[in-house]
Amino acid sequence: MRPVAVSQRIDDHPQRSESRDALDRRLIELIVATGHLPVPVPNDLPLAAETGVNLNAWLAAVRPCAVLLSGGGDPGHQPARDATESRLLDHALAHGLPVLGLCRGMQVLGLRARAQLRTADGHVGTRHRLVGLLHGDVNSYHRMVLATCPDGYEVLARSGDGEIEAIRHDTLPWEGWMWHPEREPVFRTTDVERMRTLFNA
Repeated sequence: MRPVAVSQRIDDHPQRSESRDALDRRLIELIVATGHLPVPVPNDLPLAAETGVNLNAWLAAVRPCAVLLSGGGDPGHQPARDATESRLLDHALAHGLPVLGLCRGMQVLGLRARAQLRTADGHVGTRHRLVGLLHGDVNSYHRMVLATCPDGYEVLARSGDGEIEAIRHDTLPWEGWMWHPEREPVFRTTDVERMRTLFNA
């Protein structure tokens, strides 16, 4: 199994003096279902250059075949996570690695390509059908959406109310999906197969 580097959210617990990196365990199961080995990326490594144990050294040791930017939260509120994901995208670009951004991860891809985010009604805790090149009924847990298609990307799918639900880079093996494939009671075969194909690009 080839490793996939997976970014993590940060959960702060001030009452315990703890700050934890975290992933939904189902995301691990989903990546395994594609035939790959999920390797969570610690969030403090970009900020630890003085120790010599930085994200570049970590990536050189792990040698991921792809990068997955996980969901959870909005960009711009967790500097350590933002820095980690920015460095991961730099690495993916430099090494020609596939990237999949899920929900917040797609927003990160959009912001990097100079798109803007805005709030959308009716997209939290619901389901809707995809319209466009991708089809199917997907979950929705986000309140922020891309206002426009990012530079260098094409829209793969929209929701019924016209919001952008999936994007693909014009020249790089990079995609973003606004739904959470890991939160389906049973993983959608189309999601698993598309992830497998992307990670093997």
